[in-house]
Amino acid sequence: MSDTTVEINTGDVVRPKWEPTWKDFIFIPLGGVSFISLIAWCILFYNWAGLDWLLYLGWAIFVIGIVIIAMNRVALKRRGRAPNGGAWLRTTVVVDSGIYAVVRHPMYLGLILVLLATLLISQHWLTALFSVPWILLLCNAVRGEDKRNIEKFGDDYKRYMQSVPGINLPVGLIRLLRRKKRG
Repeated sequence: MSDTTVEINTGDVVRPKWEPTWKDFIFIPLGGVSFISLIAWCILFYNWAGLDWLLYLGWAIFVIGIVIIAMNRVALKRRGRAPNGGAWLRTTVVVDSGIYAVVRHPMYLGLILVLLATLLISQHWLTALFSVPWILLLCNAVRGEDKRNIEKFGDDYKRYMQSVPGINLPVGLIRLLRRKKRG
């Protein structure tokens, strides 16, 4: 660890403070520009193909995605046991209730659904050009997040992974219903 690195204590786990690399200076602005472009294409090419059923499906998926993102924040804030004054993302326990009883990564799922919705709402290939790479990157990020959570929470997180899927909402709902029937 360099002299300029500051450790962040999140309960039992001490993690080094994030320091951007040269890749971050390239990819973060590119990501921001591509995301803004995605929104612009969605607005410019709103219902471009004229398929109203896709438009309505897109808006329904958009609302579901936003609701899941909000549920994520509420669950972490209520049950994550962030240190006093700590951000709600700095959880110190595995949260396995609320939306986290259905999927392990509701923030990623919500973002993926919002991106899918933009594709369905606009129905234009330029929107696909910007949304599909984002969706693939977020799906890949789920694996990295699982690795970090295993390091942070150990066996508790491994057990949690066995009962709750990463981002598969239908499977998560079925498993939740089965657990409730048994319990």
